[in-house]
Amino acid sequence: MCGRGAGSAALRLIVTVIVMMIVAALPLVTKAAAPQRIISLVPSLTESVCALQLCERLVGVDRHSNWPGRVQALPKLGGLDDVQLERVVALKPDLVLAAPSARIVPRLRSLGVNVVVLNPQTQAEIERTFRELGKRLEAEPAAEQAIEKIQAQIQQAQQLVPAWVKAQRVYFEVASTPFAAGPASFIGELMQRLGLHNIIPPELGVFPQINPEFVVRQQPQIILIAQNAQAGLAQRPAWASLPALKQQQICAFPAAEYDILVRPGPRLGEAALLMARCLQRFTQSASSSNH
Repeated sequence: MCGRGAGSAALRLIVTVIVMMIVAALPLVTKAAAPQRIISLVPSLTESVCALQLCERLVGVDRHSNWPGRVQALPKLGGLDDVQLERVVALKPDLVLAAPSARIVPRLRSLGVNVVVLNPQTQAEIERTFRELGKRLEAEPAAEQAIEKIQAQIQQAQQLVPAWVKAQRVYFEVASTPFAAGPASFIGELMQRLGLHNIIPPELGVFPQINPEFVVRQQPQIILIAQNAQAGLAQRPAWASLPALKQQQICAFPAAEYDILVRPGPRLGEAALLMARCLQRFTQSASSSNH
């Protein structure tokens, strides 16, 4: 028995040594390092990377990325339809962030470039985008902090909106064609969380192009718009008679503030505060004369 026991122990030792030798000979599998050379071709994604405290990893951006200020010194690689492939490749990115409609995506992927396509259009998608970036860039705690900051600012904005404003009909114009913010868009969701009555019905879509006559029929009492589009409102047929124009209840946002409002990224909470602070300026007596 003792002989057999000793033999078994020796056999186990031999097997263990062989297994260890095999394992040692295997190629070492290591976790891929987080991307260090990032190109962002979407302003909101540029802002999101910086909100994760990773601005220094950006090596190039699209021409519309302008916040935070430090990204303005980075190489500008074009817009949605004219990104310069050679310049992107020359920067040797290990991650390119792009919109799904960017024409350059298939070409970059054919060259073996790591491209991640993200297109947040709702508040839930903005949060998912943060978590996706946080995971890929190994910055998950910062991603959760950014999400929490947005929610805290929205809650703060909710407290600022006067109760009487919540009964008003509101129109948010995203382009003077005109395109409007529908209820399902991240802007429309913000309006809803602030208690505002959006004149755009859900069935028209997220950012529908609308007939100006539709706005006239809806008689909005408050209009939110880019400052550079405000001057032409009264020249649109029948718009001068709108309650919002007659009572000058128009939130006309300068370009820097308008960027905050229309970008689905880390400044969403600031957008809510911008809306709320503008609405605070209106008086109930002026609105009451519209009824």
